[in-house]
Amino acid sequence: MQSRILAAFACVLLLSALGIVERAAAAPAPATQGPETGKLEQVIPGHYVYSSGARISGIIVTNEGVVVLDALSNEAMAKHERQLIASIIQKPVRYLISSTFHANYSLGNVAYPDAIRIGTENYRADLISMMKTEKVPEAQQPALMPHETFRERMSIFLGGKEIQLLYLGRAHTRGDAVVFVPQDRIVYLSEVFFDGRFPFMNDGYVDWIKTIDAVLKLDADIFVPGQGPSAIASNPRGSREALVRARQVLVTFRDAVQDQIARGATEDQAAAAVILPQYKDMVGYDPQRSVLVRRMYQDLKGTLR
Repeated sequence: MQSRILAAFACVLLLSALGIVERAAAAPAPATQGPETGKLEQVIPGHYVYSSGARISGIIVTNEGVVVLDALSNEAMAKHERQLIASIIQKPVRYLISSTFHANYSLGNVAYPDAIRIGTENYRADLISMMKTEKVPEAQQPALMPHETFRERMSIFLGGKEIQLLYLGRAHTRGDAVVFVPQDRIVYLSEVFFDGRFPFMNDGYVDWIKTIDAVLKLDADIFVPGQGPSAIASNPRGSREALVRARQVLVTFRDAVQDQIARGATEDQAAAAVILPQYKDMVGYDPQRSVLVRRMYQDLKGTLR
């Protein structure tokens, strides 16, 4: 697999040298944020986040180029991220790693024709289903697809750094990837980590808790979320505690749903009973509370489709 990646990367470099591959514009980013723009912030040296509203994309910088995690909502937003990378970081993007197949994290893939795109096997399968559901034109679909997939783990070596791509289990979706840089003790979690926001469970699993447990066992100090708005840039060392709090939301709801099942409650009864008002002020609670309860109920009962 590694040899195929190196071969693909060599082709990218050749096409770039010939001027065939589209490059991100190097113009400075606008000072103000519009509907398709965001901001670039340094977390620690060599590591950045691009955020637009609640959505967060991770950026790993090496002396040989950049690795981006999640292209976000659309081509315009992804191009704006690339403009900021070109003007501020001034390194070419070599890889795009995708974690969440949902449209608001993957439709921007089209802005990365010159990068090697990678995702898990389940990410690829669910992306294909999403494109069908969202009626993405067939001509556009190849530009969204990963060039390479992996099942459990894969490593990229770039600029003297090992960048580990890990599948640690089902969470927000069944194909979430996390990106770990052992040398810098930092891990990028995409939507495995909702920082201060209520977890969106439409395609999620109770295993999300176990996946976070596996993340917390990594030899890392900094945990970069995929959902915010995040304090990661201002308080990166507080991110472990923030991830533990996000895990506790899932644990508290799981325990409450299990209690309802033990009482013999139906799904509708559980959805009505499990309120947990201590979380009602979290963004996303109102539209997602019932979704989370029902999804967990089905998962725990073994009836999840």
